[in-house]
Amino acid sequence: MNSRGPAANDGLHLVPFRGLRYVPERVGSLAAVTSPPYDVVVRPDGLHHLESADPHNIVRLILPQAVTAGTRHRKAAVTLDRWLADGVLAPDPEPALYVYEQSSGDILQRGIIGALELSTPAEGIVLPHEDVMPHVVEDRAALMRTTAANLEPLLLTYRGGADGPADVIERTVRRDPLLATTTEDGFSHRLWAVTDPADLAAVSAGLAEQQALIADGHHRWATYLRLREEHAQPSPWNYGLVLLIDTARYPLRVRAIHRLLNRLPVADALAALGDGFRVRRVEGTLTEAMETLASAAREGNAFLLAGDGTFHIVDRPSPELLARTVPADRPEAWRTLDATVLHATLLDHLWHLPDDPEDISYIHDTEAAVEQAERRRGTAVLMHPVREEVVRDLARQGVTMPRKSTSFGPKPATGLVLRSLALD
Repeated sequence: MNSRGPAANDGLHLVPFRGLRYVPERVGSLAAVTSPPYDVVVRPDGLHHLESADPHNIVRLILPQAVTAGTRHRKAAVTLDRWLADGVLAPDPEPALYVYEQSSGDILQRGIIGALELSTPAEGIVLPHEDVMPHVVEDRAALMRTTAANLEPLLLTYRGGADGPADVIERTVRRDPLLATTTEDGFSHRLWAVTDPADLAAVSAGLAEQQALIADGHHRWATYLRLREEHAQPSPWNYGLVLLIDTARYPLRVRAIHRLLNRLPVADALAALGDGFRVRRVEGTLTEAMETLASAAREGNAFLLAGDGTFHIVDRPSPELLARTVPADRPEAWRTLDATVLHATLLDHLWHLPDDPEDISYIHDTEAAVEQAERRRGTAVLMHPVREEVVRDLARQGVTMPRKSTSFGPKPATGLVLRSLALD
């Protein structure tokens, strides 16, 4: 791989790589060795479930288990080397871009996986929209550094046209795929290699003036940038594994990421609100409570608190309270985000909770958030999703949202194709 240099770095530069893939004959099934992205796995239940699904499940690489961080990362590197030596994983014979398809019911998503040349936010090519947690970036950097591999692709979106990548994708999916599997969540996955020079040139030309939004993988993108700075250029570390989705053709779903307050009981959380918010108890099921939250969110900031067997809608924050607690030096669209009010007003000012893993966990699944809150006698703060256009507009203004504000999906399955930097 050769970097094009700053003068040419005015759009997305996606290049082929020799993908590492599971050898089907060496594993129980492709579905049994895949995993959701590392930050979606609900630990410890989800981790144990995946580890027991197959001895070669990819979770043993992305979430290795050991007493210390250094031992975990070395364990992942040793495991990766062993799987390569044993033929569990093998590199494809030539560099390729990979067309990837996910489908379930009326959901169909297609995109291209490749190695993307890295750029900083200041260059305006790849736009982040969320802040990151330094300790997570440090952990991911140590894992990538030790394994010398990109173990799972980031999810990036762009708004393309009818030709270029779109045309290549639609022609490619008419061929037999390299692999096809259905994971236990009901999603079907198919993967094709694109190696034809004309197709590769069409993809390159179609992306040359495009700008991308990071939909999922802010911490891994920050990790890519950190590791790039550690290596002389040009080098394989100047590229990172991504899945690019044209949302003009395949719109993503945007979901919220919920907060689990591990040490704060629901009763204490409600008592601390005082008269700063309206509080209403909601009867019925979790599904019905989430519908009530959606209705309340149409009128302004709203949250659903759970964890003691009851549901409470917390909404209509006091304007005076917001004026005192929400920073005024940001655009109004940022100041009125639920995540902004949650962190600035509730977590920082009323609940006095530090944003560290002991106090706050981030959980994608609504039911899992409530179950864990009840188990730990804490509080689940359930959120309503932000619209994609709000996310994109803020990103274009260079304004980042509070970390873990959104969950775009469907997310790519981890384990279908990996990138070894030793092969590039």
